[in-house]
Amino acid sequence: MPKSATKPAAPKFRRILLKLSGEALRSIGGHETISPEIVQQMAEDIVAVHALGVETAIVIGGGNIWRGLSASHRGMERTTADYMGMLATVINGLALQSTLESLGVQTRVQTAIRMDAVAEPFIRRKAVRHLEQGRIVIFVAGTGNPFFSTDTAAALRANEVGADVILKATKVDGIYTSDPMKNPDAEKFDTLTHGEALQRRLNVMDSTAFSLCQDNRMPIVVFDFFTKDNLRRVVLGDRVGTLVTSE
Repeated sequence: MPKSATKPAAPKFRRILLKLSGEALRSIGGHETISPEIVQQMAEDIVAVHALGVETAIVIGGGNIWRGLSASHRGMERTTADYMGMLATVINGLALQSTLESLGVQTRVQTAIRMDAVAEPFIRRKAVRHLEQGRIVIFVAGTGNPFFSTDTAAALRANEVGADVILKATKVDGIYTSDPMKNPDAEKFDTLTHGEALQRRLNVMDSTAFSLCQDNRMPIVVFDFFTKDNLRRVVLGDRVGTLVTSE
């Protein structure tokens, strides 16, 4: 008798919110603000997960172009600096959208600041409908308010659209007791609670984002996005990175 085909692994999550930093789009060495090669690799990894049937939403930062908090520390009025940072996330979102669609995936960019010529306004029910119809939704312009980070935007949007998990993409393979790039003795956490992350002041996400996830029992997986196939492994339930839960 012929051998039966191996059944493909089923995704652990039905709907995910992937948080990408803007800095991750910058070329190595910082010569290009947005590296087409890096965006292409990101898009390919996202499409591979989307092909598993996972409904995929994305929040993207703008730190490769502009950091509002840094500018305010140098004397710029904070609200203006933050709005400039929100506009930077729109540029990154459009770059990612273009690359994803070149790979044959339908997308929608939804912005918290109205700019109808380039993106849809954020409407929760519309975003959910896009996800149900198999489109990748990219949320840009943060929350639309100054003084809030894109981490907080990710926590907010994940809860609004009913995501099962926030996947926080970083260049480090999880959460450590301190910066492993600076401290070789730093220890990695396999699991944490939101409360422990807040108490230890671990600088992976800001306290507002952690608190919002804690209040709504939203799990977070912090993982190295740039290790080949890591995003797919996380979605399939492999032990990758650090899991932050309410318990």
